[in-house]
Amino acid sequence: MDPQEARALVSSLDKRKFLEEFSRLVSSFAADPGNPGSYECKGCSRCANCMFSVDCEGCYGCTHCTRCVQCNNCSHCVDSTSLNACAYSVHSENCANSAYVYFSRNLSDCTYCFGSVGLAKKDFHILNVAFPRTEYFELVHKLKRELGVK
Repeated sequence: MDPQEARALVSSLDKRKFLEEFSRLVSSFAADPGNPGSYECKGCSRCANCMFSVDCEGCYGCTHCTRCVQCNNCSHCVDSTSLNACAYSVHSENCANSAYVYFSRNLSDCTYCFGSVGLAKKDFHILNVAFPRTEYFELVHKLKRELGVK
């Protein structure tokens, strides 16, 4: 359909026809698990412009991510959901502009946080408590071993 025909169709829609067309588009999108613009993604569905990712769903612009859902512009994240511009995040959710966060939620502009929630612009925190850099890495190593994660 050319743009002029599309404009004519849209301008003639009433509420019922609009909702029917919208429903058709949603169903069509849900039925297509393709990964447009992606390269070397395996087991991914509905990811766009991603590279070298595995078993991700609904991600955009991610690279080297594994089992992530609804993440955008992330790199090397694993088992995470709704991240934005994060790197090396594991088992985390709703974080933005953060890196090296594990088991964390709702972080913004944080690095090296483990099991932290709701922090902004913080580094080297475990369960929202600040630690000196060397002590942080010692404790995280112990926690990872205890939790059975890499």
